[in-house]
Amino acid sequence: MPKRHMLSIISLAPGEISSIIDRTMQMASGQIAEKRSLQGKAIGIYFRKTSTRTRTSFALGSARLGASVIVYGPNDLQISSGETVQDTAQVLAGYLDALVLRTAESIEEMETFADQNTMSIINAMSDKEHPTQALADLATLKEHFGRLDGLNILYMGEGNSTAAGLALAISKMRGMRLTLLTPEGYGLPQDILAHAQMCAGKYSAQVEQYHDLDYLPKEVDAVYTTRWQTTGGSKDDPCWKESFRRFSVTQALMDRVSKPSGTIFMHDLPAVREEDVSSEVLDGPQSIAFHQAHNKLFGAMAVLEWCVLGL
Repeated sequence: MPKRHMLSIISLAPGEISSIIDRTMQMASGQIAEKRSLQGKAIGIYFRKTSTRTRTSFALGSARLGASVIVYGPNDLQISSGETVQDTAQVLAGYLDALVLRTAESIEEMETFADQNTMSIINAMSDKEHPTQALADLATLKEHFGRLDGLNILYMGEGNSTAAGLALAISKMRGMRLTLLTPEGYGLPQDILAHAQMCAGKYSAQVEQYHDLDYLPKEVDAVYTTRWQTTGGSKDDPCWKESFRRFSVTQALMDRVSKPSGTIFMHDLPAVREEDVSSEVLDGPQSIAFHQAHNKLFGAMAVLEWCVLGL
């Protein structure tokens, strides 16, 4: 059977998203801690950009599931000396059952890696989308609230790859609502937003984007932000931070949008304290950001099983 790839949330059906979320929660609860389901499999970890949580999660998750793990740095493969991606993919597909890839290029490079049927390709973040982050985040939300249906999420900041994954995933979860507040010129790419809103209409969810804090929703279940500048990225406008300062998550903002029953704060990390979020919020009682990061391990394990074993 051809291996599954995890390139984009776009390719996943709602039932597949739910299955991965539930498997993540099983992993996190310790229900299947002793199961070495990837015994005898080989997983490659190839990161061409920096990573703390995602790389560690996939390397450790692979090992916990019993797989052999090979980690490649950004200059370790012969791609760096001129070998084509196609040739590299053909060679690695003869060795590996899955390649977890964080690329310095666009999603098209990952699609080239995926143009074979024996090695799963897992998008561990491209310039367009961070699908495994979104899946782990929805599992964290379901773990915390006991449900996803009816949850109201506020996202503050740049419409980056994390925001794209979140929007695409929530758009397929019945009853969920996502409001993105992004600075003008730094929102979700129009094609991503249009696809998310099309899916939201189909699956009875809501995805809305605004650039004005007048649209700040009230009584949300979770406030989510990311660092304003993706690691290794840059912005053309030298004064770009001025556009972002109003979108910082402070305790005052949390107080404005929190529900009496409780609102949580989430962050994909790393955070730039006192910019995208204040330390008061990140370290405060509403924050589950570090637990959210720990859950990426279990999300990685669930994605590996889904891709390699077809679970």
